Amino acid sequence: MGIVAGLDSSSDSTRIVVCDTDTGAVLKQGYAPHQAVGDDGSPHDVDPQSWLLSLGEAAEGGLLEGVQAIGVSAQPHGLLALDSGGGLVRPALVGNDKRAQSAAADVIEALGGRSAWAQAVGAVPTATQAIAKLRWLTRTEPDAARRVAELMQPHDWLVWQLLGRPHRRTTDRGTASGTGYWSAATGSWRPDLVELALGHQVRLPEVIGPAEVAGHTPEGLMISAGTGETMAAAFGLGVGLGDAVISLGASGSVFSVHHEALADPTGTILSYADATGMHLPVVHTLNAVRALRGTAELLGTDLEGLSALALKSSPGSYGLVLLPYLEGERTPHLPHTAGTLTGLRRESMKPEHLARAAFEGMLCGLADALDVLRGRGVQVRRVFLLGPAADLQAVRAIAPALLGAQVVVPQPADYAAIGAARQAAWALGAAHGTLSPHEPPRWPAAASQVFEPGAELAVGQAVRQQYVTVREQIHPGAFEGEAGG
Repeated sequence: MGIVAGLDSSSDSTRIVVCDTDTGAVLKQGYAPHQAVGDDGSPHDVDPQSWLLSLGEAAEGGLLEGVQAIGVSAQPHGLLALDSGGGLVRPALVGNDKRAQSAAADVIEALGGRSAWAQAVGAVPTATQAIAKLRWLTRTEPDAARRVAELMQPHDWLVWQLLGRPHRRTTDRGTASGTGYWSAATGSWRPDLVELALGHQVRLPEVIGPAEVAGHTPEGLMISAGTGETMAAAFGLGVGLGDAVISLGASGSVFSVHHEALADPTGTILSYADATGMHLPVVHTLNAVRALRGTAELLGTDLEGLSALALKSSPGSYGLVLLPYLEGERTPHLPHTAGTLTGLRRESMKPEHLARAAFEGMLCGLADALDVLRGRGVQVRRVFLLGPAADLQAVRAIAPALLGAQVVVPQPADYAAIGAARQAAWALGAAHGTLSPHEPPRWPAAASQVFEPGAELAVGQAVRQQYVTVREQIHPGAFEGEAGG
């Protein structure tokens, strides 16, 4: 049918892929870094013009020649506050802005607590979300807050700029669901919550469907709805019902595709929307690869060395159990605790057993998060592992049995940009009548390696039980009242 492009504007760079609409094959790629901080040196205050400059650099050399449609993916949890003329009242607020922590607590209390927020929008506000940033802005920069007439997220703003700043402003369900003032359950904005945080009403973008068209550039190029980075990556991976995705960063996240929004009064589950019309419940942990790095430093090695050491041990690490709560923990909710190492005996005090305990502890902590979703009826038949740590042999060897599912490790690729391109192909096909607006193009699954629990499943579940027993001894009832129960 033709070629389309996917554009992913992350926190530090722009990546572009050009794909065949029928096969999904990546034909060309572009990349350019962009300014990560504002003029004042703040990592959270950014001039969004840097995103446009990066986009232009990434598209140099005629990368977009012949492209018929573009999809846009962008970093989540940004806030672009505009005045009545469409100009920014201040630099964009982006990323994990810890300045808004007390503001998040403030808006939670203002509505009546965590349960009230979970029922209202499917998620309890965190410092990263736009709703908390609005309250922070109101408290710390009241003059700027009073001038705010319109709100956008990074993806919304980029689409608007590409279209030549038309009167119509659009977004999609995925991006809207991360703001804290859109309900995934009802599919509608909550302007009353914006007023609660900001003090007055503002203009919000029109939320359009996954296969709808946001508009056309002055040159006639179609722009699809776009979405947030997590939603685009899930779409690029081909994640569907029965799949979960675990992202292994310093902290961890677990999400899955589900047929309905999950309201969780404890705030453990964040109920987002995906890029296809389904829902995307997410559970975060504060500790993942940081537990591996800390153990590696203690043993005087690196992650590869730690992996090799761990494979010299055996399941259960000779009784060593590491609760990897080095930064406190979010799942379970233990914000002020510390990590714990138990089971020290003379025979277990060897580097290889400590190394394996670190891998088992990290993966059991993520299994706890996965069980929160399972406890709410989310089916998990296979688990995608993302991040460089997924390439470690110890992770691949240990994860299937501990997680109790088939583990899929995709080859590295720009999945958010690919997901954006797939959305562009969907919108193009739907507009031309060659694709249903309810059925995305069937692109091949991501090239991956697959690991089965096999005969190790029973042993892995015994290791998991050993971990749960220790967790309950040290933190009794930690999961009482959590979504997973």
